[in-house]
Amino acid sequence: MLPVNDCRLCPLADTRKRIVWGEGNPRTTLMLVGEAPGAKEDESGRPFVGPAGKLLDKVLAGAGIKREDVYITSVVKCRPPGNRMPHKREIAACAPYLEEQIRLIRPRVIVVPGVTGSAYPFGARG
Repeated sequence: MLPVNDCRLCPLADTRKRIVWGEGNPRTTLMLVGEAPGAKEDESGRPFVGPAGKLLDKVLAGAGIKREDVYITSVVKCRPPGNRMPHKREIAACAPYLEEQIRLIRPRVIVVPGVTGSAYPFGARG
């Protein structure tokens, strides 16, 4: 069983304010998987609400897609200090959460902007 209410699987638990699980349409065909929460996301507990989120909203609108029609999450669910890149240990600790999100939502398309997301081994595990 995954500790979803107060995960302590990596050191990010000691510095985060909130866990940012994800949000959006659980029946979507499109999932966006970012790198990790930033400062605004850590404050609100919501993904992509800071500067990157504003850009994402514009990109989605330009493509004729409503934010509420997609599911948005990240590889790492807690903000790394100073917005640094997530470490391998942190990515590994969050992997079961992301894999479960993908399994439950079953998107046809997963968009992975950023270095961390594009390096994640989607489909590499059974």
